Amino acid sequence: MRGVVLVGSIVMGLYLLVQGLRCLVGLQAAREKLASFEVKTAALSYGPMSYVEAGDGDVILSVHGLFGGYDQACENVRNLADRHRLIAPSRFGYPGSAVKGEGTPEEQASAFAELLGHLAIARAHVLATSAGGTPAIRFALDYPERVRTLILFCSAMPVAEKPRSFLEYQAPPEPLLSDYAMYLISPLMPALMGMPASTAADIQPISARKTGVILDGRLTNPDMERNFEQYPIEELRVPVLILHAEDDPVASYEKVRQARHRFPDLTLVTFPDGGHMMRGHGEEIDQALKDFMQQHD
Repeated sequence: MRGVVLVGSIVMGLYLLVQGLRCLVGLQAAREKLASFEVKTAALSYGPMSYVEAGDGDVILSVHGLFGGYDQACENVRNLADRHRLIAPSRFGYPGSAVKGEGTPEEQASAFAELLGHLAIARAHVLATSAGGTPAIRFALDYPERVRTLILFCSAMPVAEKPRSFLEYQAPPEPLLSDYAMYLISPLMPALMGMPASTAADIQPISARKTGVILDGRLTNPDMERNFEQYPIEELRVPVLILHAEDDPVASYEKVRQARHRFPDLTLVTFPDGGHMMRGHGEEIDQALKDFMQQHD
């Protein structure tokens, strides 16, 4: 028994050491990558909002998800820069962006409107991924005149009816919000999140995103359930495209299936596999986007 315990301790120690070294290497690379973007900062009424701008043409406002920032928002739409002007901001509490008020989805929508005004942009296609779906839907409800179309990539979804209960906090527990902790749990990411273990490196540096993750967990992600009456999806006045993988373990396709009837003007494109990132369907996604935006330009 003592031998088993000794071997187990050695294996665990080696695992902790290896993951610690991987974390340090990944953190350095992540900081360099974050710094490689040509970042602009808009001085809005409540403070700064950092964003990346690229391309030319009809505007796409890219709204990133959990553990994101201007980098994730830009990479989500980078392949569209040949025919669109991309505006990819960090949401509240993410790299380079301050928090307005409490940081609610309503306040995020107000900040998007202010950013577009600052850039003299009248209307934009709004493309949101994952947790970014809630503030994007809020923006389309509150400022329909600023939205050409609403595009939701494996996004948060409204519920079909007011829930009796819901999770008050919908994000990783705060003790896990560190680079090292994410590396330690990275082998579990494929099973728990439908994402590769390399995601631990992709979301670094977590210290620059932690405030935003906590805001999303406390306010953004539960908002469509907590404030069901404030999301009259049936009144949306903009065309909506939903792209979703049926095996998504993070943003459940079941919510899409149950709530799809609430969208007045919906185009739904689904894939049987691909997980939360819809991997393996890049060409199909690009074609669906091209067809949908051309239809509504």
